[in-house]
Amino acid sequence: MTETPETAPAADTPPDRLSVNPRSDHYDWDLLSRGVGIKFNGTERTNVEEYCISEGWIRVAAGKSLDRKGNPLTIKLNGTVEAWFKS
Repeated sequence: MTETPETAPAADTPPDRLSVNPRSDHYDWDLLSRGVGIKFNGTERTNVEEYCISEGWIRVAAGKSLDRKGNPLTIKLNGTVEAWFKS
């Protein structure tokens, strides 16, 4: 029996882009529930709101500031991004 993309097991690598904001198009609860680790410029980061491996950036919260809709303000940082599943 050959495996098609629909029946193949999930890859053990995180997607190129992922966000923790449920309103984002790049949000995926199933992947986030597995736990995703992010290493940015050689340092493991735990406060990443969104990342993109191919473009080389992460978004992190800018202190405790909120926008007018109650979402945290974020800063986009450029550098080397690595992602992996914790479990």
